[in-house]
Amino acid sequence: MKNSKLIIACALAALTLGGGILWASDHADAPKVTGKSTDITDLYVFQGANTNNLVFVGNVQGLMSPATTATATFDENTMIEFKIDDNGDNVEDQVIQCVYKGGQMYIYGPVKPAQTGLAATVVGTASVVVPVTPYSATTPITATGSTGITAFAGPRDDPFFFDLNQFHKITGGTATGFLPTGNDTFAGTNVMSVVVEVPKSMFTSTTGKIGVWMQTHQKM
Repeated sequence: MKNSKLIIACALAALTLGGGILWASDHADAPKVTGKSTDITDLYVFQGANTNNLVFVGNVQGLMSPATTATATFDENTMIEFKIDDNGDNVEDQVIQCVYKGGQMYIYGPVKPAQTGLAATVVGTASVVVPVTPYSATTPITATGSTGITAFAGPRDDPFFFDLNQFHKITGGTATGFLPTGNDTFAGTNVMSVVVEVPKSMFTSTTGKIGVWMQTHQKM
């Protein structure tokens, strides 16, 4: 697979394995990416309710209306990949690869990648396979593999809050700051989401910190 779009959470540096949250958002891309299966909207990494785990959330295909979401699917030609740096050199040492096929999301890793950088190849066998939760479902479908990794894949309400209209006023010089409450530009829109909860013991960091970024790859 070759990379078609990349978002790096470079402003967020590192996440301590002991806690904290890392996030990056990238809504409203260039026309060649917007609305496609490779379009990343958000990356979140945080400590799970079980404090021995880390949760990775990758959202794609943003700004979908409910009607659009009802028929939205993941793309069998698109890999969603979390890249993990455990020594601070900004090169991935482990990856979590998410590949959709036949109504299910296959989660591979954390595993050492076959190569680093913009290209990607599926490595090993799936750690967990989870059916994609349909938009009509009343409860999310999750699955847990033999190594303790739990996963979800399916449509979700976009969790990102941003007052885009007020931002435009600020950049246009007609306002000096955001309002106390604001208006969520993304209210009522949805994303396709992959959530992977992983035991911290599976990471190879010797410093207690990891750097995380996310890529999507389009099979050529």
